[in-house]
Amino acid sequence: MVGLGLLGIMATALPTRAARADDAPLPAGVIEEGHYQAILGDCAACHTQPGRPAYSGGMPFKLPMGTIYSTNISPDPVHGIGHYSEAEFARAVQLGIRKDGSALYPAMPYPSYARLSKADIHALYVYFQRGVTPQPVDPPANGIIWPLSMRWPLHIWRWLFSPSVQSAQLRTNNQFSDPVLARGAYLVEGPGHCGACHSPRSITLNEKAQTAKDGPLFLSGGGVVEQWVVPSIRQENRTGLGRWSEEDIVEFLRTGRARTGASFGGMTPVILHSAHAFKDADLHAIARYLMLLAPAQKETPWVYDPSTAAMLRRADMSQPGAQIYMDRCAACHRTDGAGYGTVFPPLAGNPVVMTADATSLIHIVLAGDSTHALHTSPSAFTMPGFADTLSDKDIADVVSFIRKSWGNNSKSVKDSAVRRIRRSMPQPATPEQRPKN
Repeated sequence: MVGLGLLGIMATALPTRAARADDAPLPAGVIEEGHYQAILGDCAACHTQPGRPAYSGGMPFKLPMGTIYSTNISPDPVHGIGHYSEAEFARAVQLGIRKDGSALYPAMPYPSYARLSKADIHALYVYFQRGVTPQPVDPPANGIIWPLSMRWPLHIWRWLFSPSVQSAQLRTNNQFSDPVLARGAYLVEGPGHCGACHSPRSITLNEKAQTAKDGPLFLSGGGVVEQWVVPSIRQENRTGLGRWSEEDIVEFLRTGRARTGASFGGMTPVILHSAHAFKDADLHAIARYLMLLAPAQKETPWVYDPSTAAMLRRADMSQPGAQIYMDRCAACHRTDGAGYGTVFPPLAGNPVVMTADATSLIHIVLAGDSTHALHTSPSAFTMPGFADTLSDKDIADVVSFIRKSWGNNSKSVKDSAVRRIRRSMPQPATPEQRPKN
């Protein structure tokens, strides 16, 4: 449930345009239902680039083969999808085939969208044709190196790795008799396309598992994306959601924060554009479904260890990183590592802290992060980055201290890992480079 980009048009804002003279009357609520389907599918996060009009595309996706820019999906007939029929729209969304018959790059999660029902596809089509303002804007040209820029091999990829609509729907829809769990499976495996980020991929870039029926690799973690580790959202006790309650998951999706942790990296735009506007029943359906996914690996349960808190309270700073933690971190995350509710997340027992790969934690310490203000959580909080004030050794020491403390018992990190991540992180945009509103 990790997506890309941080700011843009919020999913709760319904863009509209004047009705065309040839627009036929619609049943009440179809556009609104289509708008909700666009929220469930997280369309704005990928197709609305900060500083550009809604759904006009241009969001960059940096892949091993080059950079792909999302397309204009507004109803502009020249630059967007205004010339698509409903059948052509369904074929693009569910099968990854454009109007001209060429294949879409699988950055578009059509293997997941193949599960969308006919009614949901219809509502989406109506919304994008008659509820969105046409935008005469062309996204930048893709920067894919030849011969990988050729699209015809993608038809082979589709044949090998993307399910048919019928098989995808049968596989997802027949898992549960309980309507709440069935809805959760549909949302996670279909429009939510959670596996696109949270499931591991093979060397051919296909998801190794697309549904819960495909085994424990599904949603078991997706590696490192833009210097963020995509965690498991199965029931691992230490590094997954094994100690999260249904209400924790619901609160996290609704607000981007919960007593167990806060969103970061690619998950933040998913909250901003999409999950915060889900209906309450859908949030609970997702949570119940995720709580049924058995852990992909066995882990020794996390048990809180008070010895670090006791050491810090008696001013014992003998461990490497302890003094830095007291000076820079303890005011918000406390000496006991428990944080402050949904304001500052806990470090004790936090799955992000205990993952085998410490990249995310190093990234946060270097660059900082923010919890954004939403109507579901109106207060915004920011953690400053320490890239300019702490050396690689300082950051390695404090990250290692956090990973070893309060029962986290995770491996320390080396200066070289911090240095590598520091060098590969994108540089902040200059005022001249920032998009103009």
